[in-house]
Amino acid sequence: MNTTESKIDTKADLGFNHRFLAAPDNPDGMTLLLLHGTGGNENDMLEIGRTLMPNAHLLGVRGKVLESGMPRFFRRFAEGVFDEEDVRFRSGELADFVQKASETYSLGKIITVGYSNGANIAGAMLLLNPGVLSGAVLLRAMPTIKPDVIPDLDGVPVFLGQGRHDPIAPPELTDRLSALLTEANAAVTVAYQDTGHNLTQNDLTAAQEWLRLIKL
Repeated sequence: MNTTESKIDTKADLGFNHRFLAAPDNPDGMTLLLLHGTGGNENDMLEIGRTLMPNAHLLGVRGKVLESGMPRFFRRFAEGVFDEEDVRFRSGELADFVQKASETYSLGKIITVGYSNGANIAGAMLLLNPGVLSGAVLLRAMPTIKPDVIPDLDGVPVFLGQGRHDPIAPPELTDRLSALLTEANAAVTVAYQDTGHNLTQNDLTAAQEWLRLIKL
């Protein structure tokens, strides 16, 4: 991590454990909202964020829900079986945090980068709290909820990075999420890699190239 970056305003109580790293040069006024997978924390995605967008501010967030002591962003009843009421509540809670953080840290346009459980809450935010995020990189995501009213995301760019052999977020669930986001008028790109639920360098390369090409 660049030594000119620093943890800023540790006294800011915005409702979530988080870490904000201001980029030394942020010409585009962009921030990556970094959301970890099950068992992670606010630091887990920082290196990935810096790799994906070297000149963006980084905001890592820790999920509040504990499952056997491991942080998550929402509850589930079993693998792939989600507590939809909690998804709705936690999505709104995280959206409120992002808006407070935006004011506190002057975040500018916000693109979320989430992995697994983090990608799932980010997908829920897109559908339940439209307008908070300018774009999303969802790595190993699946649909968690269908909103009562499909929002108009008006071309918000969304990248789905998936593994062809992922037993947790298999291709049929990717297709379902892609269709739901497309129905909401998001601009969806799906990139499959020949792997499982784990991330690969090819995932990061594809996401990085996508980030270079999108226009916000």
